[in-house]
Amino acid sequence: MPEGHTLHRLAGIHQRAFADAPVLVSSPQGRFSAGARLVDGRVFEHAEAWGKNLVHFYDGDLMVHIHLGIYGTFAEQPVPMAQPVGQVRMRMIGERVGTDLVGPIRCDVIGEAELFALQARLGPDPLRADADPERAWARISKSRTAIGTLLMDQKVIAGVGNIYRAEVLFRHHVHPLRAGKDLRRDEWDAIWADLVELMRIGVEEGGIVVVRPQDDYGDPAYAKGKPRTYVYRRAGSPCRLCGATVLHSVLQARNLFWCPTCQP
Repeated sequence: MPEGHTLHRLAGIHQRAFADAPVLVSSPQGRFSAGARLVDGRVFEHAEAWGKNLVHFYDGDLMVHIHLGIYGTFAEQPVPMAQPVGQVRMRMIGERVGTDLVGPIRCDVIGEAELFALQARLGPDPLRADADPERAWARISKSRTAIGTLLMDQKVIAGVGNIYRAEVLFRHHVHPLRAGKDLRRDEWDAIWADLVELMRIGVEEGGIVVVRPQDDYGDPAYAKGKPRTYVYRRAGSPCRLCGATVLHSVLQARNLFWCPTCQP
């Protein structure tokens, strides 16, 4: 599933492509036809992301809420666009560029009440200027739940996925099974600051960059086109820092990776 930086990057792309002008919206697949009719031809005001949620704002206080899930993607092309290919849930056409949305788990028109409800159920997003890390710390510092679980809980922190979870805990030498209440305040402050920096780099670069330059050697990325990592998807390989074997387990139905030496 795309992590939070992907949605913020998409918000920026859509802002530049469509903002302050009418946009033609349709649903070639048909599943979003009713919603498309509500916003078709309206002025696209701006786009924002909250964690793994993307929201398009139109005039008339209408919004389109998109959650890509595992398979959702946007594909841009210049205008005039070619005929839709595949199950296109939503097609947007601006003055110079258009985009097709395929495979999201959610694409719905919402109003202010639904937006407030979305914001209320999400934790602070490291990529938002209005994020308050104290909200996350208040929950983490009192919880017996593993920090590896808490970082992936969108109600605690919005936007962190499995790669950032594994890598930020490694970078700060924190075992993923340590209880939240056993995390020191200085460790949390460092983890939050690192997430802010790493995810901003992800927005700028269009991909996850987590390995420090001085450690960028040894094994290649775990798959073609994927980021080089310290521990994520490197089970059985030597740690880039100490040489110990990277371990793997499953936590809350998600793969967990860590170094037993660097993260005691």
